[in-house]
Amino acid sequence: MREKQNPKKRDNKNYEDDQNKGARKQGSDRPERDVRQIEGKNPILEALKSGVTIEKIMVAKGRRETGNTEVFDLAKEQKIKIQFVDRKKLDYSTKTGNHQGIIAIATNFSYYEPEEIIQKAKSKGEDPLIVVLDQLTDPHNFGAIIRTADACGAHGIIISKNRSVDLSPIAVKSSAGAAEHMMVSKVTNLTQTLKDLKKQGVWIAGAEPSGDIYYKSNLKGPLALVIGSEGKGISRLVQEECDFSVSIPMYGEIGSLNASVAAGILLSESARQRREG
Repeated sequence: MREKQNPKKRDNKNYEDDQNKGARKQGSDRPERDVRQIEGKNPILEALKSGVTIEKIMVAKGRRETGNTEVFDLAKEQKIKIQFVDRKKLDYSTKTGNHQGIIAIATNFSYYEPEEIIQKAKSKGEDPLIVVLDQLTDPHNFGAIIRTADACGAHGIIISKNRSVDLSPIAVKSSAGAAEHMMVSKVTNLTQTLKDLKKQGVWIAGAEPSGDIYYKSNLKGPLALVIGSEGKGISRLVQEECDFSVSIPMYGEIGSLNASVAAGILLSESARQRREG
C-alpha cells in the first residue's frame, strides 16, 4: 500500500476543487509563438486535426498521389496554402532528416504551467497523471515518451530548462503527432516544482532500480512519475523529493532499459490500475 511506502500525508482536496475552471483547450487555444517545422505525413495530419495554426505546407513534386489525400483535404478546408517544390528544397530544409516529402510551417509551441496540467485533469474529472523527465537529453526518447504518455492517458509532461530535451522537430516527429495533443511544461527548478505538486496532493514516484516492483506498487490517484536521464538516472535532489520509488524487474543480461521503454511500462501499468479500480 502507498501509505506504507511513505508516511507523509497531504490534503488531496487541492486538485479536487474548482472543477469548473478546466485546462486551457488544446489546439487552436494553445499558446503559440514564432514558427516551427512539422515534418512527415502523420505529424502534419495530427497538427491539422488539432487546430494548430499552419502557414503553409510544402510538398515534393509528384507526391500528390502518394498517400497525402487526407492532408490535402484538411488543408483545403482550412484554406492553408500548399506549395509544390523540388524535393531538394525539402532535403535542404529538413531538421529531422526524414521529411517524407512533406513539411509544414506552423506557429511554434509555447509551454504550459504545471498548474494547467492539473487543471486539465480536473476538467476531465480524473486524477492527475504527470510524467516528469529529469535531465533527459535524447529527443527520440522524448518523442517516444510523449507518444506513450498520450496513449496511456497522461495529462502532461514536465521537463527542466537546463540540460534537458526540448520540443525540437526531431522530438515532435518521433512523437508521431502526439506532441500536438500533449501539454508540456518547462520549469526552471524541477525540485521546487515537485514540492509544489506535493502541496497540491500529487504523489511523486521515481523510477529507480532499488524501488518496489512496479506492478506491486500503487500507481493510482494523483501521481507524477519521474524518469531519469539515459545515463545517470534520477538526480539526487530530485530523488529526495520522491515519495516512493518503483522498479522494473530485469531477467536478462542487460541491467537497464531505454528511458522511453521504462516510461512506457510504468505508464501502461498506471493506466491499467486506474481503469480496473
